[in-house]
Amino acid sequence: MKTLWSRVLLCVLAGWCVLLNACQQQQASAPPPPSPKVTVSQPVVRDIVEWDEYTGRLEAVESVEVRARVSGYLQSVHFTDGAIVKKWALLFVIDPRPYQAELNRAKATLEQAMARHERTQKDFARAQQLVKSRAISEEEVDTRASDQREAREAVQAARAAVETARLNVEFTEVKAPISGRIGRHLVTQGNLINGGTAESTLLTTIVSLDPIYCYFEADERSYLKYVRLSRTGERPSSREVRNPAYLALANETGFPHQGYIDFVDNRLDPNTGTMTGRAVFPNPDLMLTPGLFARVRITGSGQYKALLLPDEAFGTDQTQRFAFVVNDQNTVEYRQVELGPMSDGLRVVRNGLKPEDWVIVNGVQRVRTGAKVDAERQTLPGDHVLATPEATVAKP
Repeated sequence: MKTLWSRVLLCVLAGWCVLLNACQQQQASAPPPPSPKVTVSQPVVRDIVEWDEYTGRLEAVESVEVRARVSGYLQSVHFTDGAIVKKWALLFVIDPRPYQAELNRAKATLEQAMARHERTQKDFARAQQLVKSRAISEEEVDTRASDQREAREAVQAARAAVETARLNVEFTEVKAPISGRIGRHLVTQGNLINGGTAESTLLTTIVSLDPIYCYFEADERSYLKYVRLSRTGERPSSREVRNPAYLALANETGFPHQGYIDFVDNRLDPNTGTMTGRAVFPNPDLMLTPGLFARVRITGSGQYKALLLPDEAFGTDQTQRFAFVVNDQNTVEYRQVELGPMSDGLRVVRNGLKPEDWVIVNGVQRVRTGAKVDAERQTLPGDHVLATPEATVAKP
């Protein structure tokens, strides 16, 4: 019985050996796997300008709190809340009757002063004639001369009082000091208005709309970069030159609004470590409204020639970025690269590649360093095109 089982076991082992030998012969005779197919392209060479983006807030160039300059009861309101008003447009009317009465009184006082002045002039003239014949004394002449001077000064004071009263009557009509969009009226008809003091009643507000400011803050590193670029002549200082700026609202694509930087603050904010800048934008359609958040883009470099490739061409090795280059023997080479911002959908390559290198842009995951590949060469669109700052978006 044991001899029978031994024979069966030997037969099974012999069969396995024959099968294993056949598999090894089949593998030895099978052809090697084909080289992976990849797509390679040379970097696009383009003159670009890098742009830095910041979040800003729109502010009115002019903002006015409309307050009364005289006190009285509000008689009427002459605007629609939220409307566009022109400069010197009538907004409110305060009851003018008390001030008109004061003007009339001042005018009457002026007439009295003028009559007295006329009389004293005649008295002084007669005194000058009478003193020659010694009909009156020198003292009397001096008295009449003094009366004439007092009358003349009284006329000047009365005229000033008339002008003051006339201004008060004029101030009963509250007019728009600037053109822009007005807010709601904060006081209704019939209320008593306190005017002409530091606690004057706030009636409404007006903000100008065209042009409009956008304030933004740049971090300390960016500010130092702009200073360096200014010193090397690559980018002029925004304190001296109107560098271009572009703006987009939250619901806009691209940067359709073009303006320029007109102000840079004189110190960094010690609390935030940022420098405040300001750009001004035309706003003829009044779409830009004070208080809105916006994205603002400013020049972040001088114009330079850059190499660009799609982001798919780059891999990540821990903290390093790399690309695979195919040499003349279709062998893959590893290149460590330093990348820059995006420009028209392509990534700027600062270091690590040359314009004549053929870089794998499709199939990076299927290759390794030193492997043979079947490379299909492809030209990226936009090669050797000069891009203007308005058309090129170079951002992180």
